[in-house]
Amino acid sequence: MRRAALALSLATLPLLAGQPLAYADGATKLAGYLAKPAATKGKVPGVVVIHQWMGLTDHERKVSDDLAKLGYVALAADIYGEGVHPANTVEAGKLAGQYKGDRALYRRRIAAALEALKAQKGVDGTRVAVIGFCFGGTGALEAARAGLPVKGVVSFHGGLDVPTGFQPGPITAKVLVCHGADDPFVPAKDVAAFQDEMRASKADYVFVAYAGAVHAFTQKEAGSDNSKGAAYNEAAHRRSWQHMKDFFKEIF
Repeated sequence: MRRAALALSLATLPLLAGQPLAYADGATKLAGYLAKPAATKGKVPGVVVIHQWMGLTDHERKVSDDLAKLGYVALAADIYGEGVHPANTVEAGKLAGQYKGDRALYRRRIAAALEALKAQKGVDGTRVAVIGFCFGGTGALEAARAGLPVKGVVSFHGGLDVPTGFQPGPITAKVLVCHGADDPFVPAKDVAAFQDEMRASKADYVFVAYAGAVHAFTQKEAGSDNSKGAAYNEAAHRRSWQHMKDFFKEIF
């Protein structure tokens, strides 16, 4: 019975093809995950993938592997630091809050991931994007706000709140926001304020709201109960991935 249970457990794990990548932000060690295409001709675009509030998990590793299958070099970034993994949502909320409350620190961790990605053999450093999920979606938008050297950013069910005291400036990176139309954690006022920010920044942005989708709609581990506010939505997941692929074809 134990062997059967173990076999079943192993069968449910994603088959990951990438490798761990150690890098750093100053004295802080970071432990990312790098996935590369099986075969390439010349240099290819790179994509930084920023995790949700529970930290770097197999969800982001699988996304990186999927991006590699599309022909990109992908780095699943580590924002929290090597060995830092919240044990529960309470700890995750505190950790995520630290970075959402200190956007300069968050931006620096994203910049460190970008530098680590661009240093990889086969990456075209002039064609790089940042994507993120939930907490990471907020990070992707911060990369655009900070003017980091990226062609575009994609936020999947990310927070849209504008930092207190933030003054919009020019945004040169193209922006794609994939949003759950019924996400209770992103109030309508945040959506309106975000779109006002994009207009003020003269950003080239696309905002897509998926009907019936709530928070975390790309993550199967979120379950299927919309009443909890976070749930997987197959249609929104599939459509948002296609929107991202079309976006990448345009910016790269």
